[in-house]
Amino acid sequence: MFEFATAARIIVGRGAAREAGAAAAACGSRVFLVTGRTPARAEPVRASLDAARLPVAIWPTAGEPCLEDITRGAAALADAGADVVVAVGGGSVIDTAKAVAALAANGGDLLDYLEVIGAGRPLNRPALPVVAVPTTAGTGSEVTRNAVLGSREHGVKASLRSVHMLPRVAIVDPELTVDVPPDVSASTGLDALTQLIEGYVSARATPMTDALAAAGIPRAAAALPRVVRDGRDLDAREDMAIAALWSGMVLANGGLGAVHGFAGPIGGMTGAAHGAICAALLPHVMAANVDALRRRGAADALARFDHVARLVTGRPEATADDGVEWIRQLCRALGASPLRALGVRASDTGRIVSAAMRASSMKGNPIVLNEEELTAIVTAAL
Repeated sequence: MFEFATAARIIVGRGAAREAGAAAAACGSRVFLVTGRTPARAEPVRASLDAARLPVAIWPTAGEPCLEDITRGAAALADAGADVVVAVGGGSVIDTAKAVAALAANGGDLLDYLEVIGAGRPLNRPALPVVAVPTTAGTGSEVTRNAVLGSREHGVKASLRSVHMLPRVAIVDPELTVDVPPDVSASTGLDALTQLIEGYVSARATPMTDALAAAGIPRAAAALPRVVRDGRDLDAREDMAIAALWSGMVLANGGLGAVHGFAGPIGGMTGAAHGAICAALLPHVMAANVDALRRRGAADALARFDHVARLVTGRPEATADDGVEWIRQLCRALGASPLRALGVRASDTGRIVSAAMRASSMKGNPIVLNEEELTAIVTAAL
């Protein structure tokens, strides 16, 4: 038995942002518009909201969200009297919007509901409706049921998670991604590819997530170098937008693995961009998993890495080792930085490993990696 849940409605295509006004009007009458640090990037959506004659309160955010941001956002939403949230931006913006919408509807303190560092209580009321419009092709947050939030007090990132947080509408318009700089296109795209690969080899994979991941991996592998090379290649941008969308569906329904198990603690410790952390870790985690699966005779799980290799290389004879090497070379070609360049020191390794072993994403890793193996991954990624 398995479950599959995603956004109630998904609109995909060039120019789809023009549908935002009608989508928001179907959900409410006053809009709380969450944007990135440059609200001008939301202008196509703002124009659509204006055309629908919806009152709009704009709330710009900067960087990846922390607990204080969400508390302030919920208060600002209440002051505006808004009943629908529209998010226009990258994964951090959409995560912020989902968390604000959830807290506004449920009240209380965020630590009442957060995993790992909080009480982990369920959200009993549906979040306010969210219309999510991504401007990067990365996290797939427009179709996931969680928001990753940083806690300065605890020095980690933790998830606010509930089926009630799934956006009401996801609008995926590749035209909104054409101005994303090459380095951001690379890091967000590598996050999407990581999610597809980790979801495919996950211990919690299902037939539906398998289908999406197997379709998304070669699409992302082919399109990602193209969007980094030429950001105005709309065919490649569309392929990456779709791959990122599918990666969100995969992670929300099939789980992830050790890359994301590490990424939360490292992100909370350093403040480095999530996609950059994933890129630093992905080839090393894949290599460690392949080695552990071989040594422990887990043939079925190992076969999935062989299939990943065929999907990324396009070669029917490719093996798991070929896949690891292909990913290693891709990360190098796209300028992925090692962990030390992201602010991780060798002396941080023990704390990172300890926190990662408690992370919820680790439950999806295809094999349980012991402390020595996890330590070796961080050391190699430095």
